[in-house]
Amino acid sequence: MFCSKCGAATTADSAFCTSCGAPQARAAIDAPGAISVPANVGVAGFSAGRGQFLFAGFWLRFVAYLIDGLIVSVGIFGLFIPIAVLTGAAAHLNNLENFPRNGGQMDPAVIAALISVIITFAGVALLITWLYHAYFESSSWQATPGKRVLSLYVTDLSGQPISFLHATGRHFSKIITGLIPLGLGYIMAGFTERRQALHDMIAGTLVLRR
Repeated sequence: MFCSKCGAATTADSAFCTSCGAPQARAAIDAPGAISVPANVGVAGFSAGRGQFLFAGFWLRFVAYLIDGLIVSVGIFGLFIPIAVLTGAAAHLNNLENFPRNGGQMDPAVIAALISVIITFAGVALLITWLYHAYFESSSWQATPGKRVLSLYVTDLSGQPISFLHATGRHFSKIITGLIPLGLGYIMAGFTERRQALHDMIAGTLVLRR
């Protein structure tokens, strides 16, 4: 058999191409979170002939999230600290030690520095988090490092790679997911039919496992 996407040789019982990772048409295998798609039947959200998709459940995605969170945190602080030093914000904050403890007024320069630090940190965090997820999920990996460690990858509803713009939309859709109380927007990945969190439904994406 040959991969329908890249043309590489594959085995008859292979669910995914070993070269590009594209799902291959194959006989159905019973597995949790899997849906088989017959080659001659079109199913809403799936391309005919794509075979079987194995969806990533909540806990796999949660572990990937923790790994990515650690990596992103290191990147944020690694970039933020030099920026704070170069802009002089860190030096101004040292004046907080001289703030009178009994009814004194804080130096306006210190207040401005504090606000500047907060805004800078938020901006750096937003930028790095966005570029991290959008870049990796639209790359040849189709996954952030955390997802890749767990053999997960992100696709559109047809199992195809997503673009940087599509990955960007998916990332910022998480803002809406985060607004749902008790994290239910994320927990949806554990019980919806295609294991989609709310932002996956909004962006039209799937998180699959190899």
